[in-house]
Amino acid sequence: MIHTRFSLSGPLMPTARWLVILILVLPLTARFAAAQDIEPRRWSHLPIGANFAGAAYAHTTGDVYLDPGLQLQDVEFDLETFAVKYIRSFEALGKSARVDLTQPYQSGHWTGLINGVPASTDREGLADTTVRVAVNLLGAPPLAGKEFARYRAQSNNETIVGAGLVVQLPTGKYYEDKLINLGGNRFTFRPQIGAVHSWDKWSAELTAATVFFTDNDEFFNGRRLEQDPVYTADANLVYTFRPGLWLASSLGYAGGGNTTVNGASSDNSQSSIGWGLSLGVPITQAIGAKVGYVGTRTQVGTGMDTDTFACAISVLW
Repeated sequence: MIHTRFSLSGPLMPTARWLVILILVLPLTARFAAAQDIEPRRWSHLPIGANFAGAAYAHTTGDVYLDPGLQLQDVEFDLETFAVKYIRSFEALGKSARVDLTQPYQSGHWTGLINGVPASTDREGLADTTVRVAVNLLGAPPLAGKEFARYRAQSNNETIVGAGLVVQLPTGKYYEDKLINLGGNRFTFRPQIGAVHSWDKWSAELTAATVFFTDNDEFFNGRRLEQDPVYTADANLVYTFRPGLWLASSLGYAGGGNTTVNGASSDNSQSSIGWGLSLGVPITQAIGAKVGYVGTRTQVGTGMDTDTFACAISVLW
């Protein structure tokens, strides 16, 4: 998942115009970061008491589309993300559950033209930590060891329904007087509901979520940023060739997220679609790798188009 806040540094502009850009540009990227979370196999059945640790790298390039009246053109960014992740599976009230901890580190470069004059800026540092807790409400019983292996071998046709909550913590690098920040300086809460139906070597997954944002009272020199919820949905179709070797195609949508700065609505709700393709490959019985691509395209006049290529490796014990 991408975590960034976007704008440019460069020649001085009138305060009013800067404020318009702040209202339109920064929240735009904030919504993208929070909303486009296309991830196959997030409801997978895991053995109880298992630990997973992983490391990932992602490279994202993007174009930002703004109101032509802002005289801010050709806005692009290039972002590298390094992340570590830990997952622990456990039993909760007779159900299988899991907790995920993710910490990204990012390095980004932003460029554009302000009144025809080139401008650019760079940021590097920790992004916001995310915590996810999920429980399988239907299917995927809490099993371990040989019982788990026996159940998975016999489950050629199964439906799993799960619920989760993702919390983004305001731990990332943040400067109140900067227009670009890797941290959001606010909490986000994303309740999720999802379902997976598996048959033979296929599985179809659906996930719906709503992202809620707390206010940022230190948004660029003491301004107050508020944001409406973002509504998301994604679908994934997965084919498993053999245990650990799988291919997934994904499609997602995100909309909403209008922002208000110091009580003034910006009327900048966004709408975007995303799609992806990912491949999981086993290296050993305990080590696996994944490569993937995610693209997003705005469906309105202002927004972002992005392309992300990622790779990851994980270890089970």
